[in-house]
Amino acid sequence: MNKDILKKAFKNLVSAKAMSELYEANFKVVSKYVHATSRGHEVIQTAVGMQLKPQDYVYPYYRDDSILLSIGMTPKDLMLQLLAKKEDPFSAGRTYYSHPSLRDDDKPKIPHQSSATGMQAIPATGAAMGLWYKEKLKQDTRQGVVVCSLGDASVTEGEIAEALQMAALKQLPIIYVVQDNGWDISANAEETRAQNAYEYAKGFNGLEAISIDGTDFETSYTEFNKVLKTVRNERRPFLVHAKCPLLNHHTSGVRMEFYRDDLEESKKRDPYPKLKQQLLNNGFTDDELEAIENESKAIVAKDYQEALLAEDPKSEDLYTYDFAETSVTAEVGVRTPDNSEKVVMVDCALFAIEELMQEHPECLLYGQDVGGRLGGVFREAATLAQKFGDHRVFNTPIQEAFIVGSTVGMSAVGLKPIVEVQFADYIWPGLNQLFTEVSRSCYLSNGKWPVSMILRVPIGAYGSGGPYHSSSVESVVTNIRGLKIAYPSNGADLKGLMKAAYYDPNPVVIFEHKGLYWSKVPGTKGAISVEPSKDYMLPFGKANVLQEIWPQEDQETISVITYGMGVHWAMNASAELGLQNQIEVVDLRTLHPLDEQTIMKSVKKCGKCLVVTEEPSNNTFARALSGKIQEECFQYIDAPVMTIGSENMPAIPLNSTLEETMIPSTAKVKAKLEELLAY
Repeated sequence: MNKDILKKAFKNLVSAKAMSELYEANFKVVSKYVHATSRGHEVIQTAVGMQLKPQDYVYPYYRDDSILLSIGMTPKDLMLQLLAKKEDPFSAGRTYYSHPSLRDDDKPKIPHQSSATGMQAIPATGAAMGLWYKEKLKQDTRQGVVVCSLGDASVTEGEIAEALQMAALKQLPIIYVVQDNGWDISANAEETRAQNAYEYAKGFNGLEAISIDGTDFETSYTEFNKVLKTVRNERRPFLVHAKCPLLNHHTSGVRMEFYRDDLEESKKRDPYPKLKQQLLNNGFTDDELEAIENESKAIVAKDYQEALLAEDPKSEDLYTYDFAETSVTAEVGVRTPDNSEKVVMVDCALFAIEELMQEHPECLLYGQDVGGRLGGVFREAATLAQKFGDHRVFNTPIQEAFIVGSTVGMSAVGLKPIVEVQFADYIWPGLNQLFTEVSRSCYLSNGKWPVSMILRVPIGAYGSGGPYHSSSVESVVTNIRGLKIAYPSNGADLKGLMKAAYYDPNPVVIFEHKGLYWSKVPGTKGAISVEPSKDYMLPFGKANVLQEIWPQEDQETISVITYGMGVHWAMNASAELGLQNQIEVVDLRTLHPLDEQTIMKSVKKCGKCLVVTEEPSNNTFARALSGKIQEECFQYIDAPVMTIGSENMPAIPLNSTLEETMIPSTAKVKAKLEELLAY
């Protein structure tokens, strides 16, 4: 085998080994922050990392420090993260050791990922799907491939199945490298797995797999080289199952002596003496190998001392990169063009996406049933597949986690995905990806990898949808920091916010009330609007004041703070009371960012406040907002801030009488306004 390759591999292994030993020797210093090392896994990781190119994307897992060293990172780079220093090149001290995110021109790209116990498979597969899509557009990807590194225990995760399914279905250029050390934490393979990853992969038609000895460098390098060439040239998925021992602790916090009963046996499979012997067999001398080891150890020791002295983050560093800056900061374009027709809300969304897809080839739409046969269960994607092709508008399997999480990888390769969850009730399987991958990427990568995506979520009760098609979920989603969230009440706002969301580099969730789509619900004609111009955009964080009032002396006035369907209940209730000059309605339009200035100004002016939501009112976004209003406006109000929402029951029943009893209505809001006026 090529001596330069062997020498580089040996240098990498002894550096990783020296780092692991140094960490153990300085456990009391290092263990302040939890870490894991690649001891026992160095050979397969080095064989992979050495062969990747700058056009490739790699998703390591938390034990992959040898991959990082082999792509060109230094021990000091890793130690700066180990010690959570400001100069940590991955996250500036924000996340764990060996949780990389890298965007260097001369190295493979590493988008941000979470603790990587399986969740990284979906974003990685999304990146491969992005390369697949760009190749459909005849854009040059330089035959880039995606490598997703996994521990074998993670392959039991359901999200792994979703990733493998899509990779096989779409024939994506991705390699899953599964490092099998036979352990989860304290549970071993016999306890937790019916088969290993190589055997599991056989169930996915179109996914080829091999199983190799991950402790043998020559085998690992040669076999991975064959796989890499195959995927580069044939653009199809592969799985490499590599057997290797774990020769260090699961993490620094879970010591191997606590539970391991196979340590002596595992030591017999140490890749270090095996690689050393391969170098000797290829003409290296003992003195040459000793010199390499001594040099590597000296670098590791020196880097460690420098990392210890490096600057820690300052308190003010906490507040950077929660979001990337957006260019859309003001309302632009024409909201009500002359000679334009009024359209229903669902068509405003459809036309917005069509205009974006016409202008931007990187824009694509996918989700359940959005393809050409149906165009969405609400016809919100009607005709788009026919106009733009099945590669730009396509169906996914029933995989909410994949729909949400794949956008992270899609965004990383330069695309702008618009995806749909069919009903808000179906968002729950996607929350893991929305929380751990989508929302945190910008912040934990120190601004390198914001996720540019739009997630459309039809929401709310309408027409006896029952417990699985009617829920409101905004309180859960607004508790996920790092997302921008819109909840429009009419078509013009929906189109303007959709356009703004597209040009925003951050992840955006748009809640679209099903009952407003066609304005078939009595009292919702206000959701129909003249279609705004093509260039119309509405910035996030700007509420709309409806029925703006100017209180007269001794006149009882109320500020109603609401969004979505609540806007129509409030407007209708004030009209039925004949008090349009006493009831000001603030349509939030976006739940994050929240236009607190407009809210507080309205409440202070009116002296009384009612917050209207469709969610059950306890423990919700609306209750939190009520508390914030009460706190800031206490000196200006003449009554407690009141809240009205759905009844606090576990689900919305199917029966129409029960549904009507459950959710708010114009009549219920009217009664609450009368109560507040009389207070």
